Amino acid sequence: MNKKIAIIGGGNLGTAIAEGLIASRFAKPADIIITKRNTSTLKPYEKKGVQVSGNNSDAVKKSGIVILAVKPFQVQEVLEGIKKDLTGSHILVSVLTGVMIKDIEEIVKKKLPVFRAMPNTAIAIRESMTCLSSSNATPEQVKYINDLFCTVGKVVTIDEKLMDAATVLGACGTAYAMRYIRANIQGGIEIGFDALTASLIAAQTVKGAAQLLLEKGSHPEYEIDKVTTPKGCTIAGLNEMEHRGFSSSLIKGVVASYDKILKS
Repeated sequence: MNKKIAIIGGGNLGTAIAEGLIASRFAKPADIIITKRNTSTLKPYEKKGVQVSGNNSDAVKKSGIVILAVKPFQVQEVLEGIKKDLTGSHILVSVLTGVMIKDIEEIVKKKLPVFRAMPNTAIAIRESMTCLSSSNATPEQVKYINDLFCTVGKVVTIDEKLMDAATVLGACGTAYAMRYIRANIQGGIEIGFDALTASLIAAQTVKGAAQLLLEKGSHPEYEIDKVTTPKGCTIAGLNEMEHRGFSSSLIKGVVASYDKILKS
């Protein structure tokens, strides 16, 4: 298997994938090719040893794994431009929101392993949550792509019909978490902390809370019960947040994002 990786689309997600692969040492910089029409923004990666190109076709010819990281509306044009260069020995991985595997197969019109992956931007620091589904892939290929994304975070294999939901929970979820942290920082400033200290406390507290769930496998309510004492300040704050619609607004936000994907 040719393990050179072509990332077609050097935007935020494409470069985040490259950063994660380099940081984890899953791939050498020289074995990664990033493409973009305007390659001037990719100079920092070129300095690291990554191959930078404005030619998608050339990148595909040199690689064995092709990661599509363009905008969803560009998928038809991009695939039409490279399908002549794709062979059965390539592995095609799409990280495009809303583009199904069957859509890609209909454009390419070749039998090759196609993966659909939904990572999030924390892939740049090897803390992504990536959901995977595939078609026409061998167990060896499935393991390789799973291992690829495992080096940059957690991976779960799901039915493709759940991929839009995974996009909301795992990708949009990063923004939801950031908004919560920002609000927590603002509250911290109001009760006396400077912005830098409030930011550190808020971010580390959220990180620690998440690690408790990941490492112990406990339910959020179990961990909540451990810090809510009778007539205490925690339960007072939680109840006030619930009266203001905290949980319901989050749930409605998740559903609104999902509905938006379905309608687009």
